[in-house]
Parts: sequence; C-alpha cells; structure tokens
Amino acid sequence: MEELSAVRQAAIAALASAGVPSPGVDADLLLCHVLGISRSELKLRELRGDVFQGDQREQFTALVAARRTRIPLQHLTGVAHFRYLELKVGPGVFTPRPETETVVQLGLDFVAAHRIDAPSCIDLCSGSGAIAAALASELPGSRVWAVELSAEAIGYTRANCLPHQVTVLHQDATSLPGEFDGSMDLVISNPPYIPPNAIPREAEVRDHDPDMALYGLGEDGLQIPRAISAQAMKLLRPGGYFVMEHAEVQQDSAAAMLREAGFERVAGHKDLTGRARATSGYAPHREAVPPTTHRA
Repeated sequence: MEELSAVRQAAIAALASAGVPSPGVDADLLLCHVLGISRSELKLRELRGDVFQGDQREQFTALVAARRTRIPLQHLTGVAHFRYLELKVGPGVFTPRPETETVVQLGLDFVAAHRIDAPSCIDLCSGSGAIAAALASELPGSRVWAVELSAEAIGYTRANCLPHQVTVLHQDATSLPGEFDGSMDLVISNPPYIPPNAIPREAEVRDHDPDMALYGLGEDGLQIPRAISAQAMKLLRPGGYFVMEHAEVQQDSAAAMLREAGFERVAGHKDLTGRARATSGYAPHREAVPPTTHRA
C-alpha cells in the first residue's frame, strides 16, 4: 500500500497543475478530513510511514479530483474556520473569508474601548453567521442578532449561530422592524457589494458563492450597501458604531456613503494584507430612543 506521504505529494502536484491557489494546504486539509485527524497528527503519521486504511485512499482521491475542478475546499469538507470557530458551510452560502475577521476585530475593539459590559450587536446580511457567532462567542454577556434573507443560506445561519445563543432573523436586512431602532451598540455588515460588470476571477467565488451574496446592485454595486448603511443608522444608539466590509476600490465611495447616511468620524481600515477593505463610522449623539425588550 502507498504511504500517506507519497499520496500527499502526488495530490499537491495534481492540485497545483489545476491552478488551485494553495495546493499544499488543501491537500493536507482534505487528508485530515478523510482521516479525521489534525494537521499535526498528519505530520506524525507521515514520519511514521503510515498507510491508508479501508477506503480512505479512494475517498481522498475523489476529493482531490473534485477540488481540481475548483469546487471550494470548504464545500468538500463542510466546514470553514473563522477566528476561533469552526463553521458549517456548503452550497448556497457565502464562504467566510479571513479579511472579515479584521472587521469583527474592529467591533470588538470598539466594545472594549468603550467598556460596554453587555453590548447589543447585530450582523446584517449574515450569510453563514460568521460575524454574529464570533461576536457572541467573544463577547460574554452580549446580545447578538443575525439577519439573513436567503432561503438557501438561512439554514447555515441558524446552525452556526444558535449554539452561541444568537437570535436569527430570516428577513431583509434593509427593512427591520421599528422596534429595533436606536437599540444597538454595534452594527457590522459584510453585504453584497460587487458591481454587475466586475465578475470575480476566482472560480471558487464566481462559480460557487451565491450571486445574492456577491452583487450589490446598481452600477457601482453599492445599492444594497447604501440601504444597509441607512438601516444601521436607524438601529444604532447615539454614539454606536457601524463597520462595513467592501471592495478595495470602493474605499472612497464607502466613506462618502457613510457620511451621507449621517455617520460621524468615518474612517477606513485595512485588512492584514494591507488592503482597504472596511469603513466605519459613529452614530451622532442625537436624542436617545427608549430601550426596547426583544424576544427571540
């Protein structure tokens, strides 16, 4: 029988020849998925010269063949890693990206800086629920809502959010009930924002992420983000904080959009690779709205 190390090297070469961006990482993660082990355990088994058991070799070969067609790795394993969480993902839901982890951190930094003990937070256009679940898991005592419209994605939203006591709303994030107005300390959104003529180059995004999660409508792709910004302004208490993810080329447009919506102290933010991928702003100190009791 072939040793794991030899099969792994062949898989890396096959993935690389198909243009997969990270063939070594993908081969490792697919192997770990089939074997039910961690990457550190995989290295140990390679050093020992271990071989496959049962039909593991056939399972791995089939997964590598599927990945060569650019089916997302996360669709093949059924999971995506986001901050400290392992999320359920698959066809019909947007796969969370590392840059969105930076957006979550901005929200966490706001809560810490203002010493808000039990913040009320909402994730608009939640998709997999990554942002909401991360906030709830990292902010003990917080109350968190996740809002998602897609009938295909909402199952993943619930699966990832409910274990963290996040309230999931299956509805349009641009038109929430008035009872939520003025009640949130923090609003975060990674809305669809791609213009209609800017088709993504990556096959995994172009062919497998749902259009509903990608394209923001309007000539500039910002029709939905504008509506989200207006909704965020309604939701926030005075001095509350809004963070929105966007494309790098939309930095100036996003800043102008937030100012037009009434936000103050608007600022742009870079992700870990130095790209301008988020913009934030504070709600002005207007007359406060009396707190509302929300029911799940």
